[in-house]
Order: sequence, then C-alpha cells, then structure tokens
Amino acid sequence: MPYYKKTKIPLLWLRRHTSDREFMLISSVLVGLTAGMAAVVLKTLVHYIHELLAYGNRLLDQPYWLVIFPLIGILLTVFVARTLFQGKPSRGTASVLFNISQKSSMVERYNMYFHVITSALTVGFGGSAGLESPIVVTGSAIGSNYGREYHLNYRDRTLLLASGAAAGIAAVFNAPIAGVLFAIEVLLTDISISAFIPLIIAAVVGTLCSKIILQEEILFYIGQREFFAAAHVPFYVLLGILCGMMSVYYTRMALRVEELFEGYHNKVYTRAMVGGVLLGLLIMLFPPLFGEGYTSVSLLESNNAQMLLQDSWLAFFGTNEWLVLGFVGALALVKVFATTITIASGGNGGNFAPSMFVGATTGFFFSRLVNLLEISRLPVSSFSMVGMAGILSGVMHAPLTAVFLIAEITGGYTLMIPLMIVSATSYALVKYFEPYSLDTKKLAQKGQLLTHNKDRTILRIMKIRHLIETEFQPVSPDATLGELVQVIAHSRRNLFPVVNAEQKLEGVILLENVREIMFKAEKYDTVKVKELMVRPPAMVQYDDSMADVMKKFDESNAWNLPVLRQDQYLGFVSKSSIFTKYRKLLIKTTNV
Repeated sequence: MPYYKKTKIPLLWLRRHTSDREFMLISSVLVGLTAGMAAVVLKTLVHYIHELLAYGNRLLDQPYWLVIFPLIGILLTVFVARTLFQGKPSRGTASVLFNISQKSSMVERYNMYFHVITSALTVGFGGSAGLESPIVVTGSAIGSNYGREYHLNYRDRTLLLASGAAAGIAAVFNAPIAGVLFAIEVLLTDISISAFIPLIIAAVVGTLCSKIILQEEILFYIGQREFFAAAHVPFYVLLGILCGMMSVYYTRMALRVEELFEGYHNKVYTRAMVGGVLLGLLIMLFPPLFGEGYTSVSLLESNNAQMLLQDSWLAFFGTNEWLVLGFVGALALVKVFATTITIASGGNGGNFAPSMFVGATTGFFFSRLVNLLEISRLPVSSFSMVGMAGILSGVMHAPLTAVFLIAEITGGYTLMIPLMIVSATSYALVKYFEPYSLDTKKLAQKGQLLTHNKDRTILRIMKIRHLIETEFQPVSPDATLGELVQVIAHSRRNLFPVVNAEQKLEGVILLENVREIMFKAEKYDTVKVKELMVRPPAMVQYDDSMADVMKKFDESNAWNLPVLRQDQYLGFVSKSSIFTKYRKLLIKTTNV
C-alpha cells in the first residue's frame, strides 16, 4: 500500500468517528504544522543561499556580482517554472483570492511546493521581493488540498485554506495574531466567531514551528527601544498622511511597471534577461535592495543608516547626514521598481516585505528630516517601525494586520497608539484614491474578487453559462400559425424564441399574445410566425456580468430573457433560476 494512503487511514477513521467541529480542530493542527514547516524550509533555504553568496566566498565584495546574481536567480526561476510546471503556476495573494472566488477554494497541488522552490531561488540570489506571498500561497494550497482530500465542503475547505495562510505568516514573523488577522482581512470575506478557533490553532502551531526550529538571525525580530510620547501625535498624523501618499505611489507605479513587462508575454527568457539586468543595475547603485531587505530595516531601526552606504558608490562622499537622508529617501522610491521588476520579469516573490522596507525608509526619512531641521526631537526608531505599519496598511489594505504585526515583532504594545494612528490615516487616504489593494486591483477590474458586500460577492460568483435554459422550443420566422400551434401543444413553456436558419434570434412569441388567434383554424395557413413575434424587452450577452443581467431584468420587468453569443441564440435565463442559485450560494458562502 502506498505510503500516503497509509497515512490517510487514521484521518479517515477520525473523520468517521468525530464530529465535524472536532475534525476541523484536528485538521487545523495538521494544516498549521505542515504550513509552518513549509515556511521554516523556505526561510532556511533563502538564508543559507544568501549566506553562501554573501559570506562563503565574499563574492558580493565585487559590485558586478550584484548584477549577475539576481539575473541568475530570475533565470533559474523561469527555467524551473517552464520545465517542471509548464510555466502555468500563478503567483501572489491574488491567485489565492481568485481560487476562492472562481474555483471553490480549490488550489492546484503543485502550489504546495512550487513556491518554496522558486521563491528561494529568486530571493536567495538577491531578488528584491518578499517571501510572505509565496508562503501564503503555499499554506493556502496545503489547507485547500487537505480539505479536498477529505471531501470537506466549500466553507470548511476555505477555512482550512485560510488557516494554512495564517500559519505561514505566523511562522515567518513569529506573530500568531498577525497571521490570524491577515487571514481574516485579506482572504476571508465573511467569518463567524466559531471560525476563529481553527485559525488561531493553525497560527499558534505555525509559530511554534519557527520558534523551535529557526535560529534568531533567520527570524525578523526587533526589540522595543523607545516609547510613545503624546507630544508626538501631530507628527504621527503627518507620517500617516505621508505613508498614504507613498502607498498610492507604490500601487500605481507597480502596476505601470507590470504593464511595461506585459509586452514580453511570449518571450519569457528575454523578459527575464531584461528584468534581471535592470534589477542588477538598481542593486549595484543601491545595494540595500539586494534580497528581502530586513537587514536594512534593522539598521534603520537601530539608527545606523550610515551603514547602508557602506557598499554604495556614494560612500566615496563620506557619511554626511544629509547625504544619508537623501539616500534613504531614494531607497523608498526605487524599492517599488526593484520589487516589481523582480516579479514581473519572471521571479517569484511578493510585496509584503518590500512594503515594510518602504515603510521603514519613509518613517526614518520623515523623523530624521524633522530632527535635522530642528523642528522637534523625534525617536527615529519608533517612526521607522510605525512607518512600516503605515505602508503595509496602505499597500495591502490590511490595517489590523499591520498594527499587530509590528506590535508583535517589536516585542510589546507600547507603540500601539501611534501604530493605530498611522495605519488608520494611511489606510483612509489610500482607500479614497485606490479602492482596491495592489494585489486585488486587477481581480476587481475583471469582476473576480470576493468582497465584504455579500450581495455583490455572490453576484460575482454566479456565471451566465451555468444558468442558461435550453428547453425552450424554437420556431422559424417562416413557420405558419398552424405549425406554431403544434409546437405550443407539445411544450410546457409560454415563451417561444423565433430563430432563423443561421441560429440568430429574430424575436419571441408570447403565448398570451397569440391566445386568441391560435383558435382560429382558418388562419393556420395564412398567418406567419414573423407577423406574430415581438422583440424581447432586453437581451443578455454570454459574457455579461450577473450585475448587468440583474439590471436588465429590473429595467425590463421580464422574467425570462434570451442569451446570445455574438448574435447566436443560446437559450434563456430566468429570474427564478437566478434566485434559486443565489440562495444556494448564499447558504454555501455564509458563516465560513
């Protein structure tokens, strides 16, 4: 008997001999453990690849290696994706949201290991991206496939998917609360109190995996150094506004850079070469862009920003405070280019860690500028940390995750008030200019995104192709009244489409409109169907969204409307079938 079947037997026994709730709690432990271990493996791989390149042979002492290594990483990622996975795997949190909304929370099996391999290659070789999005996709795939293996329903499968993502985030940052909040804010659009328990269990198990196995230098942790002062509140408000503006800049610039690389859609290796060279040049000019960037964040937090210039060409000019300030400000602006180039050119990574990098540089720049201008004396460390929450909140549209993540990685809650102020201000400003986050904007434009508006969410899930009714009996426009009567006699419908030889809809026959004339036998051979047909009050196109379909029903007051695809008649969609499907989906997606 295959090994995987042997390991499955005990769980099948538990599935039969425990309640649904008990089995979900057991499942959350197993999913959290597996996702946590996947996160540990990924962080360890990246750490040791980077250690080998940076310190094993001291290759990074030579600037030209900064160009070569990221290029190698991206090319290796593209090669693995195309040769082992046929170039099909999707990337980022957006792919998970797409699977939740369009594929009933079914995530392809290869996502359980594909992202661990490819993101380790990309980031380990210096790609300027984060590991959090690959970990989220990996954890989500683990939870989804566990639910599919044991035939769990949509709600339970979605909950385990989110539990895997929560465990992954929790393991990366040693932050279980942030993991739970990320799953709730980003992945789940509707959740009941009872669903918190599996999420919490999975996040705690994932955190324990990293806490027990990973060494401290691999985890990103910053001890609290300074405390909150009420006198600094106005400056935190200003920082929140600045973070909001930077988040809008980050989102829009990233999407524009992605569009530039879309021209290389069918030239994957050319795209990888162009992107790798551009990224390498950026890293050569700004060495802190190499890798995730958490080392640079630690330097900013400890007020040692001058060390960022150590391997830069600007080191020739010394470490003048204004020069350091300008360099840090430039880092905040160019990081978005480095990250987007990394991902758009074929590398695998996400925007989570880069958002924190931009936030730290923004907070440092703001506080140091205020101090240099002698406007006030601000704690640079605190503003750097709070700035991370501001950008993360604005780019990811996850203010609660941002607040508690920074609180957890700083080892305390003394910055809770400024974290709330900056995150809320940044999020409110970004929401005004960008209703959707960077990861969800394209999905929203295609109508493929679940939202907290339950009605809109269900309408987006519903598709016309699943609701077309074809049992309506068509008649030819040249048919006689007698032939029409024969069709009516053998039909249970009171609506008849008039379709010509080219399968184009010319009109409809309503039974109530021909009720009187159909009993006049003397007209059976003289009256044609085309004389009796009327134009339908509205017509539905095959690719119309359900929101558009419902609008047509409301405006026409009809109960049945014809469905066309490029003028070809396909059938009818009825308001009653839509309501039936709506209710089924409402039951299916409620109380996750």
